[in-house]
Amino acid sequence: MLNRRHIRVKVMQTIYAFKGGESGDFKNDQKFLLNSLDDMYHLYLLQLSLLIEVQKRVENHLDKSQLKHLATSEDKDPNRKLANNEVLQLLKQNNLLKDTIRTYGVDNWELDNEYVEVIYKAIITSDLYKEYMETRTSDFKADKHFIVDVFKEIIAPNEKLYDYLEDKNLTWLDDLPTVNTAILKLLRKSKPNVSDAYFVPKLYKDLDDKEFATSLFKKTILNTTKLNAEIDNKAKNWEAERIAQIDYILMQMAVCELQKFPSIPVKVTINEYLEIAKEYSTPKSSIFINGILDKIVKEYQEKGTLNKVGRGLM
Repeated sequence: MLNRRHIRVKVMQTIYAFKGGESGDFKNDQKFLLNSLDDMYHLYLLQLSLLIEVQKRVENHLDKSQLKHLATSEDKDPNRKLANNEVLQLLKQNNLLKDTIRTYGVDNWELDNEYVEVIYKAIITSDLYKEYMETRTSDFKADKHFIVDVFKEIIAPNEKLYDYLEDKNLTWLDDLPTVNTAILKLLRKSKPNVSDAYFVPKLYKDLDDKEFATSLFKKTILNTTKLNAEIDNKAKNWEAERIAQIDYILMQMAVCELQKFPSIPVKVTINEYLEIAKEYSTPKSSIFINGILDKIVKEYQEKGTLNKVGRGLM
């Protein structure tokens, strides 16, 4: 589910916290990094389980309506199209997903079911819902299209849900766009016969990515003095205090990759940190960072100290 950019951002955020903290506890900060990455998966399960809870809420409403003392014909024979939505049923009947949700202790919606109600009401009062419920019949394609639209237009931008997630875990706000994008991608590509594992992707693509996270953090922290010297040497026209702390950290990480990760191409490293700078730092940061990194790369190339092998030579 995670890609290398997500990992780099998490490392950057952890180093930023490490610099600002007073503990200086290296192992504790590394644990914080891994927990922060793990929390992203918790958020993924939380958002996906919300769809399951909405389905249960729909079913509960229909069952109660049928028990009314003065039930109307509509109450007695309701349109069960949303309750029977094939995508929601896929999620609800997914035993591996249930087990994973249980393992991660994702029980928020049982305790905070008012937010399920908020989303439920937002759905049933929407034009999307009215259009979808005009007929009683459906197929997987139409059901999927509806759920994708509901997630994209109602769940993802919901302000009350956003505030709730912020209260529960502040780091989730940075993770939310990534997680929502991952869920939308899975929903769009889902098919009636997908395995249970389809909706329970691995957090890391492989063990190399997890190792990359800890190695990048560790090597950047342990080589901070040397990395700063490299950067300061190329930023002589700038006073260190005038360089944004985020920019400094991004350059430390980038130079660390250039020096210590021989299989990562130079172009990939530079492009990744420029994109992160555009999102997390000042408007001109990417231009400044690009200038410094370009000088460093040229110097390494001239001295023959750019240690790249295999894929890193691309």
